[in-house]
Amino acid sequence: MTSTTAVSPEQRRSPVGTLTVIPWVSEPTPEDPGTPMLMVYSLGDGPEGPEAAVASLRATLEQLGLSAGERLTDLGKDSRIPVTLLVEAQQAVLTLPFMKVQCPVPPEWQAAAHTKEQVYLIFALRPWPEAVPGQEVPAERLRAFVSDEGLLEGAAHCLAPVMRVRT
Repeated sequence: MTSTTAVSPEQRRSPVGTLTVIPWVSEPTPEDPGTPMLMVYSLGDGPEGPEAAVASLRATLEQLGLSAGERLTDLGKDSRIPVTLLVEAQQAVLTLPFMKVQCPVPPEWQAAAHTKEQVYLIFALRPWPEAVPGQEVPAERLRAFVSDEGLLEGAAHCLAPVMRVRT
C-alpha cells in the first residue's frame, strides 16, 4: 500500500497538518471479493502539534455529522453529509468539504469497490507520522497501526457509496 497526500504543503498551517489516505482490501474469499477500505489520517505535523491535530480533525468530522467511535454512518442513506467517492481507472477520488484527494488503488481494491458498490471509510484521529505520503507501507505495518488498541474505537467510520463515470 502507498499512502497519498490529501492536503498541500501550504495547508499544513492548519492544526490538522498533512492529511493522508491509504487504501487496502480485506482478505477475499471465493464468494466475496473482500471489503475495500480507505483510511484518512493526519501525520500530526500541524504547527500546534499532534494533540491539536486530533482535536481539530475531531471537530471537523463532528461539524460534518460524523462521530468518532459511536456509530457506522451509511452515506448512501445519510445524504446530508457531503462526501463523494469516485472509483475508476484504478483511482479513488475522495471529496469532502475540507479535502479532495486522488489515490491510486490496486485492481483488487477497485474490483471489490465496484462489486460491493461501497467503500468502508475510516477517519483515524490518531496521527500516523511514520506513514509518509508516497512511500510504501508494508501490510504488516498497516495491520499493526489499524489493530493498535483504541485506534478503531476512536475513529469515525462510514460506508461511502461508489460512484463511477457514466458512459
